[in-house]
Amino acid sequence: MASFPWPENKQSQYKGDIKRWKDALRKVADLARRELKDGYETKFIQQIIGEIENKLGARLSYVVGNVVGMHSRVANVVGHLCFGESDVRSIGIWGMGGIGKTTVARAVYDKICGKFVDGCSFLANVREISEKNDLVYLQNQFLGDILHEDNLRIGDDQRGANMIKERLQQKKVLLVLDDVDEMEQLEKLAGDLDWLGHGSRIIITTRDQHLLLQYGVNAIYKAEELSIDEARKLLCLKAFRCNHPPAGFEKLVKQVIGYADGLPLAHDVLGSFLVNRSLRQWKSELDRLKECPERKIVDLLRLSYDGLQQKEKEIFLDIACFFKGKEKTYITEVLDNCGFYPDTGMEVLLHRSLIKIRDNKLWMHDLLQEMALEIVRQESPEEPGERSRIWLFEDVCHILSKNSGTGKVKGIVLQSSDWRTVCLNGESFTNMTDLRLLDVRAIHLSSGVEHLSNELRLLIWDNCNLKSFPPGFIPMNLLKLNLRDSLLRRLWRGEKVLEKLKIINLNGSQLFVETPNFINVPNLERLILKGCKALSQVHPSIGMLERLSVLDLGDCENLTRLPDSVGLSSLTELDLSGCSLLEGEIPSDIGCLPSLRFLYLAKNSFTTIPASINYISGLEFLILNHCKNLEVLP
Repeated sequence: MASFPWPENKQSQYKGDIKRWKDALRKVADLARRELKDGYETKFIQQIIGEIENKLGARLSYVVGNVVGMHSRVANVVGHLCFGESDVRSIGIWGMGGIGKTTVARAVYDKICGKFVDGCSFLANVREISEKNDLVYLQNQFLGDILHEDNLRIGDDQRGANMIKERLQQKKVLLVLDDVDEMEQLEKLAGDLDWLGHGSRIIITTRDQHLLLQYGVNAIYKAEELSIDEARKLLCLKAFRCNHPPAGFEKLVKQVIGYADGLPLAHDVLGSFLVNRSLRQWKSELDRLKECPERKIVDLLRLSYDGLQQKEKEIFLDIACFFKGKEKTYITEVLDNCGFYPDTGMEVLLHRSLIKIRDNKLWMHDLLQEMALEIVRQESPEEPGERSRIWLFEDVCHILSKNSGTGKVKGIVLQSSDWRTVCLNGESFTNMTDLRLLDVRAIHLSSGVEHLSNELRLLIWDNCNLKSFPPGFIPMNLLKLNLRDSLLRRLWRGEKVLEKLKIINLNGSQLFVETPNFINVPNLERLILKGCKALSQVHPSIGMLERLSVLDLGDCENLTRLPDSVGLSSLTELDLSGCSLLEGEIPSDIGCLPSLRFLYLAKNSFTTIPASINYISGLEFLILNHCKNLEVLP
């Protein structure tokens, strides 16, 4: 082995280290080699990596390394999992909201996932996702994580439960069910212990201890509050970026810790709010706390909200009331159209621990959301029509039946669980002049609407029974118009300037007879008219929509005239299936669509296809099934 001279003073200084290095190198030189022989190189390398990881021990996740007190909590949970036992075991992590159950579960998952060669699955937010979607969605995610299959075709949750048992019975897996609140979720996702293979482990987080006892977990770990030392360290890290408070802040830090009472979320949020604050500002905020010493933690969380600028408050309340769990990109576009500068505002909310971004979706803790909802309720405790945001079906019924909606209402957005058909009076929309978000389902009005707010950015109204919009309805800032299965006959007459409109979806609106003039809708990207059976022609101005990427005219069976496609340079998807097109009715210039990738021509009556289709160089999918008269392809 080659060597290089070291100064004598350095040799003596590092004498012990040098000996250890030499001993380690001798051991490495003596290690037995392993030959690949005829195996696959990738699997061979993965096997070696797995063995090294087992020798080194599982890598601690960023969660363990960056959250105060996490090492001991993770070790406690791992101890309950009893890896020396080969049977299937389950453990519950139980505690109040904001105590850190999910954080502990995620850290444990990251630490031990390497032990489960057949696969792991972390099903986050089980309660919320099962409410907004259904258990089939979670079953599909679980099976997909383990089996790495996309098209599982789970028809219903009972079929999904059977598939989990049938497909995973011989597999050693790790399953985390986060935020469970109903027994059915456990029954349909984890089932009995014989659903999974020997050595499998199930971790369940919940606020309800009874669920864990009812399910029969092997052990329950009660999520621990922060000790005084941990709370002090966490608060100081957030507020001062160090482990100890600066001189003069010791007493104030102690008082904040007393108010937060060991709840990790409270320390995290308060510390983020007080960062870079002066001693006087700390005292001022603590004085406010002393005015309501018995108030719940939600009241403490409002301190962070009160420190926001007005536009940041609007963003926070919109996310809490309407957009929690939605795609960040979509929310950013909507809020930007409202003039809220969401890129900057969301950054502030992130820094103050008021929102989190996970898988490009926006989330916030339940306590923070409840705080936001309470803020809106307190705008008018007795009259919903005086509040800025409406999200409950009962409140929508109230303001529409009593005509109590006022100019203070900025958004009405119902969740999917509130899709109930009801017939109400539409006159109260007249007074809601500042309404910018309207997302409702199956609300039928007993009379026509004389006025709709021109401030609308979103108009989503499935099963809308309006036949036309009010003449004065010109929402110049409208971004998305979604009126699926409506009774609309037309959108507007003549020309209207809607330069920000990007999406029109009238899917299933069977009475819709004609499209409007698109001359002043230059940014339209998606036009969905599928199933508009009365539609006979499309306005020729559609050929000028340079940004249009999706045009869906599927099942428009009375369509007798198709527009020229000149100018549709961005069109990637064109659906003309089920339009009963005869010979010669496909536009001859269809080959002038340079971006087209998907072309659906199924269920039509033509005998040939224009030869110009050969010039669509990027075409990937051409669907021609059930074209019974088709004789030849170009």
